[in-house]
Amino acid sequence: MPKRILQGTVTSDKNDQTITVSVERRFTHPVLKKTIRKSKKYRAHDAENQFKTGDIVRIEECAPVSKTKRWRVVTEASA
Repeated sequence: MPKRILQGTVTSDKNDQTITVSVERRFTHPVLKKTIRKSKKYRAHDAENQFKTGDIVRIEECAPVSKTKRWRVVTEASA
């Protein structure tokens, strides 16, 4: 089964080897036909602590690293 890859913005890098990534998705409301933005936060493993708040990164699904981390950083996305 292929692993999901998401792109989002780093919102926190306070924890050691962990970043919080906010991923936004846009979709059209089925009844109102209005574009809606929804965001969700994911905690991702960043082994070298190289990403800082505001960076745009790609994260990939992986085996559980801790209680809350199920994602790891693949690369920094080009803007």
